[in-house]
Amino acid sequence: MEKYDLLPEQLLYEGTLHSKNIFNPRTLSEAEILSTHQSDYWEKLKKLNLTRAEVRASGFPLSKELVHREITINAGTLQAADFALKYGIAMNIAGGTHHAYSNKAEGFCLLNDQAIAANILLDQGRASQVLIVDLDVHQGNGTAEIFRNDTRVFTFSMHGAKNYPMHKEESDLDIGLPDGIEDVAYLRLLDHHLKVLLDTLEPDFLFFQAGVDVLATDKIGRLGLSIEGCKSRDALVLKSAKRYNIPLVASMGGGYSPEVKIIIEAHANTYRLAQEIFF
Repeated sequence: MEKYDLLPEQLLYEGTLHSKNIFNPRTLSEAEILSTHQSDYWEKLKKLNLTRAEVRASGFPLSKELVHREITINAGTLQAADFALKYGIAMNIAGGTHHAYSNKAEGFCLLNDQAIAANILLDQGRASQVLIVDLDVHQGNGTAEIFRNDTRVFTFSMHGAKNYPMHKEESDLDIGLPDGIEDVAYLRLLDHHLKVLLDTLEPDFLFFQAGVDVLATDKIGRLGLSIEGCKSRDALVLKSAKRYNIPLVASMGGGYSPEVKIIIEAHANTYRLAQEIFF
């Protein structure tokens, strides 16, 4: 998608970011991938041996280039976690591949970036209680499956109740939203549930799936948020992390408004807020 080129260009042009703020991800090791994904699935994926049905479910034509792209995206989120522990916050211009299950690809997601990063942080003892706040318009079904029996990771997904996926997995907390919900009602729900989770869970790391497909302009989102409402959503999450002193990694997730300038503006707001709140 062109937004992956346009977003950093915009952030550099306006001075929100400088070249020193941008890193190029390394490659994930197999051990890092297998911290989260089943070995038989990874073998099929890297050898391009998915069945036609599995390729169809992924949403992409399968190729070596696609697998390399996915590995790079996932490595970006893992490295962002290192930066977040050092600076308080870090972002992945891509990522948010929350439809990837431990054993299958789905919904344009082959490997689950936030799940891989969370598992590695936990395995290395650099986090003990992770909260995943998934505010993409689509439920984080793959993430819910991966952490179904892991109390070290709490999955919170606030998504369109009638949107993809039609079959929802069970997150630790799911908030299904009605079509057309607007700023005030949305933000009231988020504010309430986020406060409760932060106070009761006391997480020491937070992953934020910051999809902008919640916008009223989105072609497939079906919700009713304005650009300002989406910005207020991001401010609420980022300010909460700062207030509670929780390192945060944000992945940009989806966004499908017909005008790319709207997508870029909404994503750019997340970065502007990060600079304003954390630095």
